[in-house]
Amino acid sequence: MKIVMLGAPGAGKGTQAKMLAAKYRIPHISTGDIFRANIKEGTELGRKAKEYMDQGQLVPDSLTLDLIMDRFSKPDCANGYVLDGFPRTIPQAEALTAALKAKGEKVDFAINVDVPDENIINRMSGRRCCLKCGGTFHVKYNPPKTEGICDFCDAELVIRDDDKPEIVKKRLVAYHDQTQPLIDYYEKEGALRNVDGTVDVEVVFDSIVKILEA
Repeated sequence: MKIVMLGAPGAGKGTQAKMLAAKYRIPHISTGDIFRANIKEGTELGRKAKEYMDQGQLVPDSLTLDLIMDRFSKPDCANGYVLDGFPRTIPQAEALTAALKAKGEKVDFAINVDVPDENIINRMSGRRCCLKCGGTFHVKYNPPKTEGICDFCDAELVIRDDDKPEIVKKRLVAYHDQTQPLIDYYEKEGALRNVDGTVDVEVVFDSIVKILEA
């Protein structure tokens, strides 16, 4: 079961990806994790990626794809995987499709966690995080016991810069310009499945499971 997760920043696709990985005992794969693992292990691909990252440059698509395909070759991917954060663009999606096709494989499901922009702005602007211990809260959905104070270490909670409404709006514009076309791409490929991401996390998860097991 080869799954690609789609959705805007803050739509909750990362949470769903982790839950799916746990249920089906397949790895949750993100490009960030792959980069870090290869750099830590000192692999040739990791060294190449680090050169770009050290210069503040984006890792080229071709190298990112090489890292991903290398990850897919590991034994724990034998029964599939949940890919989160890649592809982000049409050229990346086309390259992934071609690389999988060369192995006689394909993306089985592209799950789009659909949440309107207004909901995402409200969700993300309500998030509060602790810079000391990394605890995260939400003023509405997961409030701390004491307003503005971390439950775990009593430090002050803050709004991260990328959770501020004006920044979230910019991220959403970038998402719609660059990543939204992926939804059309995977629809043409016959792999797209849409789920309502505005409901409770468990309800979203149940909807995805029904799709996968239909």
